[in-house]
Amino acid sequence: MIDLLHEIFTTLKKNKLRTTLTGLSVSWGIFILIVLLGAGNGLKNGVMDNFSSRAINRINLWSGTTSMPYKGLKTERRLQFTNSEIDLIREEVEESRLITARTNTTQNIFYGDEYGSYQIRGVMPNYFGIEKLIIKQGDGRFINQLDMNTNNKVIVLDKKIADLLFKNESPVGKNVKMGQLIFKVVGVNSKSEEWGGSNAYIPFTTSQLIFNPGKKFNQITFTVDNLTTKEENESFNESIREIMGRRMNFDPNDTQAIWLNNNQADYIETMKIFGGITMLVSIIGILTLIAGIVGVSNIMLVSVKERTREIGIRKAIGAPPSSILKTIILESIIITTIFGYLGLVMGIGLTEIVNFVMEQAASGQAVSDEPQMSVFKNPTVEMGYAFLATLILIISGVLAGYFPARNAVKVQPIEAMRQE
Repeated sequence: MIDLLHEIFTTLKKNKLRTTLTGLSVSWGIFILIVLLGAGNGLKNGVMDNFSSRAINRINLWSGTTSMPYKGLKTERRLQFTNSEIDLIREEVEESRLITARTNTTQNIFYGDEYGSYQIRGVMPNYFGIEKLIIKQGDGRFINQLDMNTNNKVIVLDKKIADLLFKNESPVGKNVKMGQLIFKVVGVNSKSEEWGGSNAYIPFTTSQLIFNPGKKFNQITFTVDNLTTKEENESFNESIREIMGRRMNFDPNDTQAIWLNNNQADYIETMKIFGGITMLVSIIGILTLIAGIVGVSNIMLVSVKERTREIGIRKAIGAPPSSILKTIILESIIITTIFGYLGLVMGIGLTEIVNFVMEQAASGQAVSDEPQMSVFKNPTVEMGYAFLATLILIISGVLAGYFPARNAVKVQPIEAMRQE
C-alpha cells in the first residue's frame, strides 16, 4: 500500500500545475456549497430568533373601524374590546390557551430626583409567557392573579428603566410615583424589545381602574394549539372573525373591523420558504461541485491517455486489471479528498469568521442597550454537513476515477506498447 501511495504521489508531482488546477475546481465547489449553506442558515436563524422571542403560536387581535354596513348599522363605527370578548375567547375558542388583554398609556415615572416618560402597559399574568419576558433570580416577580383580583398598585420595570431611575440600587420592593399614585416595584424584566422603547407593566385591572374607567381596550393576544397547517390556520382565522363579528356586530368579511395577525400561520409559511431556499442552495452548491468532479474525471482521462504505454507494460508483465483500476481510482480519490477538504476548511473558516464578527457586533449592541431585530445570525454549518461532505468527496473521487480506470483496463498490452 505504501508503494502504491508513493507511486500515486510521484505521478501527481510530475503534473503539479494540472493537479493543482484540477483540485482547485473541487475546492471551489465545496467552498461555495459550505458558504451558501452557511448563509442560508444565518438568514434562517435570524428569522427564527425573531419568531422565538415571543410565543410562536400567538394570535394578535386589534380593534379597528368598520368599513362595511352590517344589519342596518353604518360604516365607520369605531370598535373596542371589553372584558366580555376575553371571556368569549376562553369559552368558545377551543384552541385558545394563554390569553391577555393589553392597555397602553404614557406616564411619567418618578423615583427621588430621577424621572422619565415611559409607556405603561396594563397586562394580565399570561403576558409574561406569551411575550417570553425574562425575570432573573433576585429580580423579583411578574404580575400575578392576586394583583389582578385586588387591583394592586404594583409595577414591573424593564431593566433599562430600572437602571435609569435607580442607578446602582435594586428597585425591587421600592416605590415609584406616577402622578399622585404610588406603585411598588415587584420585578425587573431583563428582556429588551426588538423595536420601540422600554416599558413598565401594571395589572390590567389596575390600569382599567386608574387610566381607563370606560374599561374598553384595543388589543387581545392569546396562544393556540393544534394548528399545524396553512389550511387549519386559515379556517381558524375565519372562525375568529365570525365569533367576534357576532358579538361585536360587524361583518366577518370586514377586515378593517378587526385586525388579526396569526403568527403561527406566518411561521409555517416562513418555514416553507426556507425549505425551498435550502433546497435551491443545495442544488447550486452540488452543481458547482459536480462541475469540479467532471473536471477531475476529464483530467484523469488525459492522465490515462498519457500513461497508456505504461499501463500496457504493466499488464504485459502480469499486473492484474484490479491493481490498475485501484491505482487510478485511488489517485482520483486523493485529488478530490485533499482539495475538497481544503475547500471545506476554507468554507467553514469563513462562516466562523463571519459568525465571530457578528457576535462581537451583537455584544457591542448589548452594551449600548439598543435592541434590534435579528436579520442574520450564526451563519455556521452543522457538523452533519461536514460528514456528508466527506462522504460526497469519497464518492466523487470514485466516480471521477472509475470511468478513466475502466478505459485503462480495457487497453490491450500490445496496442498500448505501440503508442509513443
